[in-house]
Amino acid sequence: MLPGALRRPRWRASQHPVSDATVATSSPSSASSPGIPSAYPSPRLLTWTLAIVNFCQVLDSTILNVSLPAITGDLGTSPSQGAMIVTSYSVAQAITVPLTGWLAGRFGQVRMMVLATIMFGLMSLLSGFAWSLNSLITFRVLQGAAGGLMVPLSQALMLGHNPPERRGQALALWSMTTMTGPILGPIVGGWITDNIGWSWIFLINVPISFLAAFGVWTMLKDRESALVRLPLDGVGLVLLVIWVASLQVVLDTGNEAGWFDSDLIVRLSVVAALGFALFLVWELTERHPIVDLSLFRERNFLIAVLALSIAFCNNRGTMLILPLWLQTQVGYTAQWAGNVLALSGLMALILAPFIGRSLRFVEPRLYSTLSFSIFGVGYFWRAHFTGDADYWTYALPQAIQGIAVAMFFVPLISMSMGNIPQQKLAAAAGLQSFVRSVLGSFGISLYIMMWNRREAVHRTQLAEHVNTWSAPTIDYMDRLGSAGMVPDQMYATIDRLLTQQAYTMATNDIYWVALSSSITLIALIWMARPPFNTGGKTHAS
Repeated sequence: MLPGALRRPRWRASQHPVSDATVATSSPSSASSPGIPSAYPSPRLLTWTLAIVNFCQVLDSTILNVSLPAITGDLGTSPSQGAMIVTSYSVAQAITVPLTGWLAGRFGQVRMMVLATIMFGLMSLLSGFAWSLNSLITFRVLQGAAGGLMVPLSQALMLGHNPPERRGQALALWSMTTMTGPILGPIVGGWITDNIGWSWIFLINVPISFLAAFGVWTMLKDRESALVRLPLDGVGLVLLVIWVASLQVVLDTGNEAGWFDSDLIVRLSVVAALGFALFLVWELTERHPIVDLSLFRERNFLIAVLALSIAFCNNRGTMLILPLWLQTQVGYTAQWAGNVLALSGLMALILAPFIGRSLRFVEPRLYSTLSFSIFGVGYFWRAHFTGDADYWTYALPQAIQGIAVAMFFVPLISMSMGNIPQQKLAAAAGLQSFVRSVLGSFGISLYIMMWNRREAVHRTQLAEHVNTWSAPTIDYMDRLGSAGMVPDQMYATIDRLLTQQAYTMATNDIYWVALSSSITLIALIWMARPPFNTGGKTHAS
């Protein structure tokens, strides 16, 4: 035990005083704290290191999607069983993200970041040499658990160890890795699988992870955050694992299983709902909760996280539907569908540094309002797509969306974290990442379900006008017959056209929903109140 003079609580759990929490070290991250140098540690190098770590983890969340057939073929298993390779990672990640605050408080932000990065690299190495489906799933669970810690910890360390005037730029770089990773994942994964082999999807992480862990430790080993020896909330942890795991499996497999037509999905949904309710009641009354829900009492944190998560949900959902539609109905290859999406990431990368620097002078609500307005313009444009347009008609709205991405992600994250105390940054970053990732998964599942349901509705409506008594149908069949088609071929052609048009109309419906949501977010964001501590400057009314 430390002498009594050094025993003092660093933060409070829930609304209760932390009387039994003891600080195990007196080296907090703040540059003004005793025992650490006043200068910041190579901020540019640290920022790039943490951004690359975050990019590796985010990339891994989607890089496997196009490689599953090759992996399951080599491992001698079915594609449906191979889906567990992706699901296991997302479940483990979803569970550990909200635990970041407790783990960082107990063991230190720097130590946990280094350990998580090393674990991520080691599990990537083992995944690359997996000898069976079960071994690969096991390694992916551990890799996802480590990856879940890396995202919020990289964000917390970046904010805590950059000088105030550079935090906007640093956050912009970190944010762009978060947004472009899911876009590049399928493109990079497909290229590696086709040209090198699926094992290298995992193996490329190994040198990057080990070098990044070494770099973080070298720069920050003398700047460890203060430790808080809080007891483990075992009940809260168990409830968290139950409801998060159940919900993630429902979101990942619900569409394929037919949602509530499946008994398993129904049971897991009930477990997730009951588990979540019990978790809320327990955490709000527990003296030392495993997840610090009291952070939501900070008005700007609550509003910014909610707006960020809903916008992220819209972005991920629409970015998934577009390549699906292009490949299944328009005839695009995976590479060309990726080229359509690439302009979004390119524009975001170009603009993000300027947005980050200007946060010192521009109130984040203004940027967010402009961003959601631009999102709305892009969604309105895409709501009028047809299946016979050229490449640039599909790609230019993505460039517009890239501008919006650069303007919403950085300001909203900055707004959410601006008034959070230094010692709670890791907990806040973990909670923010958790809500964002859950709603992102929910958005993907919701939009796919809506897309399929709306296709069925439109197909039924279109089919009512296609019959042997309809003059346009008779005329079209005559033209097909003159081209040498037999009746079966004619009916197959008409059926294919109905499907294509129905999915095109369903895709347009998706963008109308996203447009309505963006307009609503503009009203939500103005419920936040100054001051906004962003980029080293406080914006006040």
